[in-house]
Amino acid sequence: MELAHSLLLNEEALAQITEAKRPVFIFEWLRFLDKVLVAANKTDVKEKQKKLVEQLTGLISSSPGPPTRKLLAKNLAALYSIGDTFTVFQTLDKCNDIIRNKDDTAAYLPTKLAAVACVGAFYEKMGRMLGSAFPDTVNNLLKSLKSAESQGRSEILMSLQKVLSGLGGAAASSHRDIYKNARSLLTDRSMAVRCAVAKCLLELQNEAVFMWTAELENIATLCFKALENSNYGVRVAVSKLLGTVMATALMPKQATVMRQNVKRATFDEVLELMATGFLRGGSGFLKSGGEMLKVGGSVNREVRVGVTQAYVVFVTTLGGQWLERSFATFLSHVLDLVSHPRATQTHVEAVYSRRCVSFILRATVGSLLGEKAQIAAAKEICQAIGKQMKAVEAVVNDTSGENKSGAADIAASQHVMVCALQELGSLVQSLNATASPLIQEASIGLLEIVTSVLLHPSMAARLAAAWCLRCVAVALPFQLTPFLDRCAERLNNLKTSPEAVSGYSFAMAALLGGVHQCPLGIPHAKGKMVVSIAEDLLRTAAQNSRLSLQRTQAGWLLLGALMTLGPSVVRYHLPKMLLLWRNVFPRSLKELEAEKARGDSFTWQVTLEGRAGALCAMRSFVAHCPELLTEDVIRKLMTPIECAMTMMSHIPSVMKAHGAHLKASAAMVRLRLYDILALLPPKTYEGSFNALLRELVAEFTLTDNSANTTTSLLRSLCHYDDSVLLGSWLQETDHKSIEDQLQPNSASGSGALEHDPSSIYLRIPAGEAVPGPLPLGVSVIDASVALFGVVFPHVSYKHRLQMLDHFAECVKQAKGVRQQAVQLNIFTAVLSALKGLAENKSTLGPEEVRKSALTLVMGPLDNPNPILRCAAGEALGRMAQVVGEATFIARMAQYSFDKLKSARDVVSRTGHSLALGCLHRYVGGIGSGQHLKTSVSILLALAQDGTSPEVQTWSLHSLALIVDSSGPMYRGYVEPTLSLVLTLLLTVPPSHTEVHQCLGRCLGAIITTVGPELQGNGATTSTIRSSCLVGCAITQDHSDSLVQAAAISCLQQLHMFAPRHVNLSSLVPSLCVHLCSSHLLLRRAAVACLRQLAQREAAEVCEYAMSLAKNAGDKESSSANVNPFAPGVSSRSDIHCRHQGVNITETGLEGLLFGMLDRETDRKLCSDIHDTLGHMLSSLAVEKLSHWLMLCKDVLAASSDMSTAALLSSGKDEEAEKKDEMDDDTMFTTLGEEDKSKPFVAPRWATRVFAADCLCRIINLCENADQAHFDLALARSAKLRNPTNDLLVLHLSDLIRMAFMAATDHSNQLRMAGLQALEDIIKKFASVPEPEFPGHVILEQYQANVGAALRPAFSQDTPSDIIAKACQVCSTWIGSGVVSDLNDLRRVHNLLVSSLDKVQAGKGSSSQLYRESATTMEKLAVLKAWAEVYVVAMNIKKEAESKPKRAIKNTDDDDDDYGTIDELPPDSLITLVQPELPTLSRLWLAALKDYALLTLPAEFSSQLPPDGVSIQFLCSPRPEEPIEHVTACLQALHTLLDSPYARVHIAEDQLIGVELLSVLHRLLLTWNPSSVQLLVTGVVQQIVRAAQDYLQEKRNTLNEDDMEKEACTILGEGGDSGGLIPGKSLVFATMELLMFILVRHMPHLSTKVSDSPSHIATKTRLSEESARLVAATVTILSDLPSLCSPAGCMTILPTILFLIARILKDTAIKSADNQVPPPVSAALQGIKSIVTLSMAKTEAGVQKQWTALIRSTLACILEYSQPEDSVPTPDEVSMLTAIALFLWSASNEIIGVQSLQNGCMNRFKNALNSCDPWVQAKCYQLLLSVFQHSNRALSTPYIHSLAPIVVEKLKAVERNRPASNIELLAVQEGIKVLETLVALGEEQNRVQLLALLVPTLISYLLDENSFASASSASKDLHEFALQNLMHIGPLYPHAFKTVMGAAPELKVRLETAVRASQASKAKAAARQPAPAIHSAPTIKLKTSFF
Repeated sequence: MELAHSLLLNEEALAQITEAKRPVFIFEWLRFLDKVLVAANKTDVKEKQKKLVEQLTGLISSSPGPPTRKLLAKNLAALYSIGDTFTVFQTLDKCNDIIRNKDDTAAYLPTKLAAVACVGAFYEKMGRMLGSAFPDTVNNLLKSLKSAESQGRSEILMSLQKVLSGLGGAAASSHRDIYKNARSLLTDRSMAVRCAVAKCLLELQNEAVFMWTAELENIATLCFKALENSNYGVRVAVSKLLGTVMATALMPKQATVMRQNVKRATFDEVLELMATGFLRGGSGFLKSGGEMLKVGGSVNREVRVGVTQAYVVFVTTLGGQWLERSFATFLSHVLDLVSHPRATQTHVEAVYSRRCVSFILRATVGSLLGEKAQIAAAKEICQAIGKQMKAVEAVVNDTSGENKSGAADIAASQHVMVCALQELGSLVQSLNATASPLIQEASIGLLEIVTSVLLHPSMAARLAAAWCLRCVAVALPFQLTPFLDRCAERLNNLKTSPEAVSGYSFAMAALLGGVHQCPLGIPHAKGKMVVSIAEDLLRTAAQNSRLSLQRTQAGWLLLGALMTLGPSVVRYHLPKMLLLWRNVFPRSLKELEAEKARGDSFTWQVTLEGRAGALCAMRSFVAHCPELLTEDVIRKLMTPIECAMTMMSHIPSVMKAHGAHLKASAAMVRLRLYDILALLPPKTYEGSFNALLRELVAEFTLTDNSANTTTSLLRSLCHYDDSVLLGSWLQETDHKSIEDQLQPNSASGSGALEHDPSSIYLRIPAGEAVPGPLPLGVSVIDASVALFGVVFPHVSYKHRLQMLDHFAECVKQAKGVRQQAVQLNIFTAVLSALKGLAENKSTLGPEEVRKSALTLVMGPLDNPNPILRCAAGEALGRMAQVVGEATFIARMAQYSFDKLKSARDVVSRTGHSLALGCLHRYVGGIGSGQHLKTSVSILLALAQDGTSPEVQTWSLHSLALIVDSSGPMYRGYVEPTLSLVLTLLLTVPPSHTEVHQCLGRCLGAIITTVGPELQGNGATTSTIRSSCLVGCAITQDHSDSLVQAAAISCLQQLHMFAPRHVNLSSLVPSLCVHLCSSHLLLRRAAVACLRQLAQREAAEVCEYAMSLAKNAGDKESSSANVNPFAPGVSSRSDIHCRHQGVNITETGLEGLLFGMLDRETDRKLCSDIHDTLGHMLSSLAVEKLSHWLMLCKDVLAASSDMSTAALLSSGKDEEAEKKDEMDDDTMFTTLGEEDKSKPFVAPRWATRVFAADCLCRIINLCENADQAHFDLALARSAKLRNPTNDLLVLHLSDLIRMAFMAATDHSNQLRMAGLQALEDIIKKFASVPEPEFPGHVILEQYQANVGAALRPAFSQDTPSDIIAKACQVCSTWIGSGVVSDLNDLRRVHNLLVSSLDKVQAGKGSSSQLYRESATTMEKLAVLKAWAEVYVVAMNIKKEAESKPKRAIKNTDDDDDDYGTIDELPPDSLITLVQPELPTLSRLWLAALKDYALLTLPAEFSSQLPPDGVSIQFLCSPRPEEPIEHVTACLQALHTLLDSPYARVHIAEDQLIGVELLSVLHRLLLTWNPSSVQLLVTGVVQQIVRAAQDYLQEKRNTLNEDDMEKEACTILGEGGDSGGLIPGKSLVFATMELLMFILVRHMPHLSTKVSDSPSHIATKTRLSEESARLVAATVTILSDLPSLCSPAGCMTILPTILFLIARILKDTAIKSADNQVPPPVSAALQGIKSIVTLSMAKTEAGVQKQWTALIRSTLACILEYSQPEDSVPTPDEVSMLTAIALFLWSASNEIIGVQSLQNGCMNRFKNALNSCDPWVQAKCYQLLLSVFQHSNRALSTPYIHSLAPIVVEKLKAVERNRPASNIELLAVQEGIKVLETLVALGEEQNRVQLLALLVPTLISYLLDENSFASASSASKDLHEFALQNLMHIGPLYPHAFKTVMGAAPELKVRLETAVRASQASKAKAAARQPAPAIHSAPTIKLKTSFF
């Protein structure tokens, strides 16, 4: 392939490859050329142009295939437009000659087509440059059009379209000719030709004025004819033509109107024309009305669906603003369509027409109008409904009978009502809470109008009104409870009106069904209300025959709806329900028999309806309350159900007696019975199988049914992948809801609420807007088929055989159409049964059952109906799966092989090829491996059958199935399959789209099979890879959307396996163009692919998408404000323009995706868009912060146009806030005003919510990225350093504004998201200082905004969840410490006070609207907020108390405004909380008690300490509890133990402490986080401290009583004996818990752990958190001895000292910055407190033990401080400090122990000789303390041993002066030791001592010359020495003189230094010599241990 990549075609390489590969080579070259020509240098191109033209024109006559000719034409045209145009006319003439050629053979056709394609491409690219030649060209094309076959016709029409587009108005002279020739082809038998004509005429109408003036009617007629017998593609193309022409006729383009004086059509004329198509269909114009009605309905359906799409195109082309202006007229026109008798000839037709009208309204009003305009549209719809209802009421109330046509009017009005109410419901539901103005404005009267329709005489209208109410309630949940109450009240008041009973019960049922969509629910009591109403209705049903039916139906409907509220409500009413169900049915067979003889037809009707209703309520119960289905309940349910089954067999005789009008009621009973049985376990009704199966089989084999009704389930039971064969991909288009009408099965797409009223309370199937149950006849068959599948696996083999044989018999008996229907139903049932067997893992049965099944299934493989063939293949595969035996599978495969080898007819070849695919699909590669070779070879052969596209489609589809299921086993067949796929892609005409779709599927399957191998570089791999890429390129360029979608998924697979080889620079722009496709599947594929790409390479994706915007920048951008996403439409200016990428503006791909979120309703698509944006955000938001924030801001700014400011400004009085509001207002209106290119539809609420969520994500991403995002000073300096630096804190005002806009919106979801964002902002920015005003934070300036954002959330009618969130934000704000002025704080505080009042009031106003848990949530949120504020207030108070009082004001402060005046006084926040505390504390405790009791398992209740709320919770926190709950409980315990009362309480009863410790210990076993462990240690410390205080108190009182000292010493744990009892000892429990924590962080402390084989002895540094924890445990450990008696101490001290010494050893590790880690300082502190224990020393009994302990601990520490070879090096300073502590505090125990003394001295010597000056300095400090010890016996040996070393060290300094401050410090500390020795020495030795000190000091002095050049440390030493000498002289005058006298040179140096010092007066002034005694040491230990 690489050889193909050259500017000129490499003819040598081409000659060397095989014939078969040449087309691919040529295509690859053309692909390369296409890319390279654009980028190449013009001169290079011109040099080689002649040769290139030769090669390209040569290719025209080489019979190129469709993709090749397309590329060839494109390249030739590009070459001429880039290079010279000299020879273009020659080439054009050549092409025209080829077109004129009379050769009609198939072999010459590709050449002709290539020439046609070239002509089109030339004109498209060069347009008017070729103007002179165009009349000839057009005539030539038109002439050949007449004689061409279908491929030629399509190609010529496409070329003509390009000619027209290239020439524009210049082609006017040929317009009429083209029109005349093309229009007749609109009804061509080839669908591809029809599409091509439609596109050509669409191009023509841009310039040809006559088309939308004189010819307008003819065009309409033509389009209607073209729609007859059309396929989906034709409907889309023709509707686009029709809609666009009509729109142009109404609003012509300015330029064309200027040119010619034209008469414009009026709105009415245009609509009238469209309506004729909708109502009459294609051929009906010339016939009289009577004849018209005889024409079959089938013609009309396609036309009606096409015209429906045309209406949408028409409105979309005219645009949203036009629709807004003309909505009233348009609405009345569309509603008139559905009231026309022609649209409603039969019930099903009426439903179809309604669906079409609903589609028109949804597709226009739903997507073209912004939220404000939608509200206006909803008002219009309300008025239309009101008007219609008035007319109905007039007829109903007109008793005189003058109005003859009244009944017909009512019948027609019901359909208008259904359409209007459904659209109103959909509008309100999509607007969600934004629709509140519709309800609140009394002038609209929406509720009154909709409620009035509940009394409409027609059931359909009543149901539609009920549905509309449900939509309103779901959108505005605060209306739900009031609606229910109102309906209940009206139902009671109007009990005597059948319509009222029916209508209001529908409404109540609908509302109950909507509760599950309202998270806040309804009050519990409403369930009771519904039950009592329903009971009343059922009880009174018999009293009045006029109302019997309605009351019965209404009662059961309400009970069915009640069940949707779930087990929590139903549980209470279950006994009553079971009773009601039992009473509806007869109790015994005897009663049943007796019943038959009684009653007339009316009582039977009521009885059947009642029983159907009861079964329906049961079904609802089983479906919605599975938790309540105990065995007992099922048994009770079975009684009525079995009775119903028995009754079924009696019904035929009843119907004979009372007439066939009972048929519907009987069918309804059967439907309900089948439905409930399908939900119950089949075991429960095994006994009734025989009777049941008889019924089921009779049902779907149409035994008692003369209509040929077919089930609707077949498609769903066939495999999803077979959609290409079934055409069921239509279900995945934007036109699904109307295209369904054209499907072949009975009543397809005619779903309507009135077919099954119970669906009004059920959940809507995914993807449906309104529930649409199919007509009863179809539903019963569907239910019987589904139940058959459930029961079949449980039936005996004997019965299975009987049924299968019976099926075969039924098929044989039926003839013609009926046979097809019976077969379809039987097949669906068999598939359902096989699926059931597979799910149950059962087998089919013995040989005879298999045989019978096989015969049944194999027959229809040859059936002409493709759906049956498809089902037969599927059934065969499932059978193979269920039987699972190799021989059986082999037999089936062999049968198909033989058939395929011999058969020549299309039908059996397609059927059996699918059979092979299905066998492989269900048995997988392993089971069917031995047949793989044969299957593949047969299918590859079939796929080459060019005479039948159908055979090609089916065989390729099967091949794809085999490739998919075989996996790696297929690897050997990849190359031949791939080469076939490429050959076919290059040769099959593009009009055979199904073949291309299957080729795409094969390609995708091959890519998956080869998989990761595609990354390789081997020759075969790269060949496979390049073949795949060529295949993708061909399919990508196909005109059909489904083929393009397949190409995208292939590329997506390729990108997954070999990302380097997929060229994103071309893929991404093409995906962006597809995002604007009118085909849902293509948009889905594009987004799914983008989602995958964005996961790995978000930055590249965005960059390539932007390149599209740059390229499109020069194209006209006016198209941007026409909605490009509406179904089936692109905007005016890009009707012929492939560059729909114009939709990408400066906001890039992200902006486009945000825009799509607004218009797309498909769930999968929206979820993928969310994910894609999420991936892009994660990768790019931090780098491109401004861009992403701007995106979110633009989306959120839409909130402001919904009158936010008005909503806020009510009830404000402060001027400042008024002003602030003004700013907000002006800010909002300027957002996005200037840029007119943006779509005028503002983003909808759901998109705005997503934007608000994105905002929160951006803040979190920044937090993880860089601290500068949250530090204004850092951010500003970063910005100065590099202006491209973009940091979050610089956008704070934008963040606040966005959160404000969201938090104050109408939409509740958006308010939640806004409050969440606000909380995040406060948390993250609360502590960010304001650099310009020290002492202040940047959030302070936004106080007003925060207050204004929170205020609306506390209004009376706010839902509980929002109040809860708002309370959270309030407490965060108050607790953040941002606000420094009490008055400002009070505003937000008042909001919390108001909500607290509401909590106290108990049942406030809103508590009645939602379920009780909502109120509880609100209360808890308020209490939590107050608690958080209180915690902060107490902390501030504590801090203030612990700080020293500050001076009130510094006098020299210039900035008075920002001094300390307006800072909060420390107790101010507490003053806000104080007044509420009594209430709060009561409520807090009550809430905690409730919670603790609710979370406790019952069995713990006895063991609990009384009222220990936190303990109750901590006893059993579930693992899924949020960690915040656990931490909150621990903090609560900690705070509780702060209070003296609690401490005394816990210390008095030691068992409470022990219990609490064991609870904490258990908690640690399950909760690992360090944060929990730290809190636990805090609580433990509190417990220990409490015990210490208590013990001390007891000891003090004993001392005061001056009793025996003994009694005092025995106090404490351990008593005399020293024994501690586990379970009762607090000390033991504490040690156990602390040991657990220590071992968790330092496993080697436990011998168990360190001896275990799995333990690896590694010493790693502790993390910061672990270090803090270990330190905390050490601190507590060292406190424990104080809780014990002396004997108890001796029991625990060995353990404690061992642990402390080990921890010291392990954590005292030298660090670079000489920091002392927390565990080390804690250990040293612990050693100090233990060594100084007074009672251990004084207590005679333990003296000996104590001494031994102290000595061994010191020995231990000496051993540990021995420097080891192993790293890390121990921290000598810490170890020396520990040694010094022992020497200093435990001198008596240690004196005279020689080994210890030597050890200690060695350590000090090592330290003195250390090369680290820091160690030396610290060593001198510690020595000083030892030398100064009061006990001379201790200090003297050390002085003798170490002083000489010190003197040596200090003398050496003269030669090696200090170079750094630390070295200087070491010298200074050493001199201090010497000075101390001088002071300690006796008078007689003073001279000798000074003789050591003074010369040393003088040696440090510098002479004048060297002083100038010395380093600063050296100078400082000089100064230090001089000062010390000056100080020593006066101290010891006599000795000093003696020393100085003995050495004259010393005296000279000193005098010189003193003179120099005095001479530099400036220096003397700057440094007055200070006496050395008072100068504190410049370095201190972190903690003073002495």
